[in-house]
Amino acid sequence: MQSIEAILSGRFITAIGKAFGPEYAGDAALKPGDPRHADFQCNAAMALARQLGQPPRKVAETIIQHLAITDMCETPQIAGPGFINLRLLPQWLQQQLSSIAADAAFLSRGAVDAAAEPQTVVVDYAGPNIAKEMHVGHLRSSIIGDTLARTLSFLGHRVVRQNHVGDFGTQFGMLIRHGRDLTLDGGNVAISDLDAYYKQAAQRDKEDPKFAAEARQAVVDLQHGKPEAVKVWHWIVHESRRHCRELFDQLGITLTPADERGESFYKDRLPNVVELLQSALGSGGDGPDDQGANGLPATASEPSEAKVSRAFAAVSDGAVCVFLPGYIDKDKKPLPLIIQKSDGAFLYATTDLAALHFRIIENKLTHEDQAPLNCDWHAERVIYTTDSRQAQHFAMVFDALRAARWDINPVNGRPVRLEHAAFGAILGDDGKPFKTRSGESVKLRDLLAEAVQRADEVLLQKRPDLSAADRHAVAKAVGIGAIKYADLRQDRTTDYVFNWDRMLSFEGNTGPYLQYTYARICSILRKARQEATPAAPAGPIMLAEPQEVALGKKLLAFASAVDSVVRDLRPHHLCHYLYELCGTYSSFYENCPVLKAADAATRQSRLQLCVVTAGVLRVGLQELLGIGVLEEM
Repeated sequence: MQSIEAILSGRFITAIGKAFGPEYAGDAALKPGDPRHADFQCNAAMALARQLGQPPRKVAETIIQHLAITDMCETPQIAGPGFINLRLLPQWLQQQLSSIAADAAFLSRGAVDAAAEPQTVVVDYAGPNIAKEMHVGHLRSSIIGDTLARTLSFLGHRVVRQNHVGDFGTQFGMLIRHGRDLTLDGGNVAISDLDAYYKQAAQRDKEDPKFAAEARQAVVDLQHGKPEAVKVWHWIVHESRRHCRELFDQLGITLTPADERGESFYKDRLPNVVELLQSALGSGGDGPDDQGANGLPATASEPSEAKVSRAFAAVSDGAVCVFLPGYIDKDKKPLPLIIQKSDGAFLYATTDLAALHFRIIENKLTHEDQAPLNCDWHAERVIYTTDSRQAQHFAMVFDALRAARWDINPVNGRPVRLEHAAFGAILGDDGKPFKTRSGESVKLRDLLAEAVQRADEVLLQKRPDLSAADRHAVAKAVGIGAIKYADLRQDRTTDYVFNWDRMLSFEGNTGPYLQYTYARICSILRKARQEATPAAPAGPIMLAEPQEVALGKKLLAFASAVDSVVRDLRPHHLCHYLYELCGTYSSFYENCPVLKAADAATRQSRLQLCVVTAGVLRVGLQELLGIGVLEEM
């Protein structure tokens, strides 16, 4: 079913159109109400009153006169200056819940309909560093991006997952040059070795000018496909991919090898992208005397702010730059987006622009591309998940794309929705970035291993009756799930403190608490099946007690929570909903006996509420957040 908000909003928009004309039928301004007074509240009357020149309460009364709502809600009440308060009818809730419980296929989706207008959405996430072990800093991008991809896909959107890895940058020049002295052999290169080699090469690059120059030349050799450089590059990339795949599997990340598009994939497209941008944006010069070769300004090293009244491409100190309105440096001078350095090298911005051009416009593979798959994407929405420090970078890349008019979908002619789902940092107890005691970044592999170990120790105390094998299997789901949930429950834009005791607790807003609630419901349903008689019909769901009504309302709010994740790109909305659902279920369980209900009809009704609750929890945790559920803990 649609979310209740969507159903009610549609009816209010219809009523407003009938009352005042279709030109006023825009936003219904519907929101959840104060539970003491209403389930939902419509605030449209205030805005309409200003447009119509009428008192808000009179506008509200007119809306109600045209509102078809009696099948869903009690008589609407006007409060304050013109708020319209709504209470859902228990019988409507019963009908909806009974329909869900009777439809196994619909229940398996948590009673959430697919999107009415599915889109093609590219989600760019993970992006681990080649030649370096994944660390805690890669956690947020991987699991936030994966949750967004899972949720979009669940709603029926065509999701193109992309792992845009840095496999062609300056670091490879250092590694290839350093590798000559180490006589690297692809058969015995491990990720831990590469991590050490990278640090050694970086130190040499800093201290030895001759080495640094040779490393830069090695980058050029790689970009031009020289066999020796390419051979070492293949060894490095292969081992890095193996390492990432192992950790993605542990985390339940749905990226596959076919989803990887490294910087190397776009290398042959970069010169063309620069030319296309120069052609699309033209010169920002003030007149003929200001022009240099190819119609570009002779110099744009320090253009005046007046020159950046519109986007333009220019050569600045030998580098090709894009200047965009509104971007200035700390000295109040126009800030360039460099797309090609004076030595001919390309930058992250160039590759990001090439990737966007490919995803939105080009969508085809050349004979040189080693990727046998369909790339006919023509994306309608592109989402990047990286940390907030890259906010300005993506803002400038998106604005450059728009200035070149590459953001227009070539199939439907509509602007592509470009979004940066930025996130904050993971902090230690000291409020500083989470590090090891020696001051190094925490390796993700070690973090996941410690999570499973700590969960195993907790379970040993709580469930000493479990065998070591069973306990470890549960510990793996609980430990990994605890880390993922502790991250996803935070507003992604904020920093948060990593705390083992808090995230592994079976109480409060934690992954183990939600997993335990699901397992407890499964236990009740197992006992009910053992005690069931073949002649017992399902019957309708009845909501007589306040706790039953509250649980019914919360279950029907799941679709709205899912919609909010896709709309706002904030998985914590879903986490907050699931936590509240568990709390509402606990209140129901404590006050409304299930297996020992007063009569068979009540028992069956409450069992069906348990079935629907378990279904919603399973979908929310396992399918959308990628957190394993357990029928026994």
